[in-house]
Amino acid sequence: MAFDPIKDYPLGARRPDLVTTAAGAPLADVTLDAVRSGRIAADDIRATPATLSMQADVARAAGRSQLAANLERAAELAIVPDELLLEIYTALRPRRATAEELEGRAVQLEGFEAVQTAAFVREAAAAYAERGLLADA
Repeated sequence: MAFDPIKDYPLGARRPDLVTTAAGAPLADVTLDAVRSGRIAADDIRATPATLSMQADVARAAGRSQLAANLERAAELAIVPDELLLEIYTALRPRRATAEELEGRAVQLEGFEAVQTAAFVREAAAAYAERGLLADA
């Protein structure tokens, strides 16, 4: 059965067959018992890009375009290593990075196919440049 963003929300209750872990385990297998026994790893509890993309479709169908855009970026970032995300987050604070450094972070994101988020970093760099919030070179 095809995914319907209006009828299938909430996914976990109405279409658990569409929700899996990063390793492909079905949602029904994600239990506290499975985590305690090691059958499900901590990383398996994270939302997958596919689930986040479906949630974006649900938000869009409900007329919540901004939430949909946020979930699309979250789907992009789901595969980016946490350490890199924290480095980018820190670089995006005022006066923490130069325009060149932020461009480098955008390129790194594109390496993970996070093109919307890379565009967001570039937009932030331009706004920081206008407001004098970039680090000195």
